[in-house]
Parts: sequence; C-alpha cells; structure tokens
Amino acid sequence: MATPDFIRTLRETAGHQLLFLPGVSAVVFDDRGRVLLGRRADNGSWAIIGGIVEPGEQPADCAVREVYEETAVRCEAERVVLVETLRRPVVYANGDQCQFMDVTFRCRAVGGEARVNDDESTEVGWFDVDDLPEMKRFSLLRIEKALADDPTWFRTTATG
Repeated sequence: MATPDFIRTLRETAGHQLLFLPGVSAVVFDDRGRVLLGRRADNGSWAIIGGIVEPGEQPADCAVREVYEETAVRCEAERVVLVETLRRPVVYANGDQCQFMDVTFRCRAVGGEARVNDDESTEVGWFDVDDLPEMKRFSLLRIEKALADDPTWFRTTATG
C-alpha cells in the first residue's frame, strides 16, 4: 500500500509509533456477479481492493478512488457491508505501526477494464464467487458479508 503524504508528514514527528487510521475495503461486483480482486505486490496474496482515507475524504469516495487507482475499474459504492477495527496492528518492514478501522463497501462496477493500474498490485481480475483463489480470511469475510442481504456487520466486545 502506498503511503499517503499526510502519513509521511505525521511520521516526521510520530516516528514509528502506532497510528490509528481509517481504512476502506471495496467488494466490487460486475454485472455477471464476479468479484474484482488484486494480487498484492507487498505479499503476493489475492485480496479485495482497499486503502487509507485521506483527511476530509468521505469513506465511500475513498473506496471508489482506490478501486480506480489500483484496477482502472470505475465503480459506485452501494452500501456499507462491515465496520471493524482490526484486531492486530500492522508492523511494516521499516518499523512503522498502524492499526486500521475498516469500513467495507459493496460496490458495483460501472465501467473500465480491469488491469494493473499502479504499483500496489501485480495482477488484477474478475473471479466467480464459487471459484475464488486462495485468500486471507479478511477478504473472504468481506466477500461473504457483501453477498448477504443482511444489515451492516460490526464486531463488538460481546461478539469477539
């Protein structure tokens, strides 16, 4: 994930200490019901598309922006699927620490051709939901929740 300029500025004074940051994830479906995935350049895993919300940016706008920046696919955010503070902080190779509060959106593709559009992915593509590549639970849970016609899911202390 590319580091936004505002975080670089924060890091000048905060050093490597833990930052709590807003993030978004986008589960994008096309008109055939396939889901858009990218193979992450940092770890080689297939995943849904996501990123960090910029100061003043609306989360839904961020989801749409991140999908286009990473895949060249135009989409519209349809609904909030999930809200969750991730349990473990991420520690990057340079020692920076971040913990993310993720808002996941179900999105609908409205244009563009899926392709690698920046340096965050090595591959992108559409996948049938019954034939997904191996992925981490993070992405699988979000796809599962986006497919369900349930209210927004969130974790509480009671739900663990």
